[in-house]
Amino acid sequence: MRDDRPTAGDGRLERSARTTEASASEYDRIAGLYDPWSRSVVEDVAFYVAEARKAAGRAGIDSGTPVVELGVGTGRIAVPVAAAGIPVIGVDRSQGMLDVCRARAEAAGVADLLDLRAGDFRDPPVGERVALVICPFRAYLHLPDDDGARVAALAAARDLLVSGGRLAFDVFSPSPDDIEETHARWIEREPGIWERATWDEAARRLTLDVRGPDAETTLDLTWIPAEQWRALLARAGFEIEACYGWFDRRPYAGGEDSVWIARRP
Repeated sequence: MRDDRPTAGDGRLERSARTTEASASEYDRIAGLYDPWSRSVVEDVAFYVAEARKAAGRAGIDSGTPVVELGVGTGRIAVPVAAAGIPVIGVDRSQGMLDVCRARAEAAGVADLLDLRAGDFRDPPVGERVALVICPFRAYLHLPDDDGARVAALAAARDLLVSGGRLAFDVFSPSPDDIEETHARWIEREPGIWERATWDEAARRLTLDVRGPDAETTLDLTWIPAEQWRALLARAGFEIEACYGWFDRRPYAGGEDSVWIARRP
């Protein structure tokens, strides 16, 4: 593991694979638990806000052209983007998560800049065409273990973009050390909030059990190597603009995390 990355017990982005887009019921069960569970995950916020600022600059902030966030969840990214004065269309399958997001936006005074819509990122309920689509926090790992489904989801994001628009997202592929340190162990990520990762390396599948004082759920994620993501983006009609190894924009060098920016020609 890199020495500048979170460790197994500190509850950060590193191993939790907490994302915002699975079946509605899975996240509805922990909608009220999600923010306390992910409170320490902040590494990616500035990255996505910066991408939104760049997109708004290209489109012209006065045009009102929004960012689309797929898997908006409770607004961990969307609310800071809106706080920067940039409109956001947020899509999520969990109505419970959207309800929390709406309350969070109201508390931050940016509710007028968030347009929240219930839907699946494989067929998002968005007719607008925008300069930027984001899918943070490894949400694409909730897609079925099927390259056809992945290409369909990426193509759906492409269809939301104007020519020259960009898709930004992050995913991961765990290291052997990561798996060994966390497999089948209950780890307290935040006070009173526990998770257990069960790794199936052959199937490249992670089953994540989450348990809090009053709520629990099970999430399923499937990972693929960066080379496969590169090929899928090409199949979906994207040109890859950048692949980073972390949110500080270091070049990808084969680590666990990959952060992608892909452009619609």
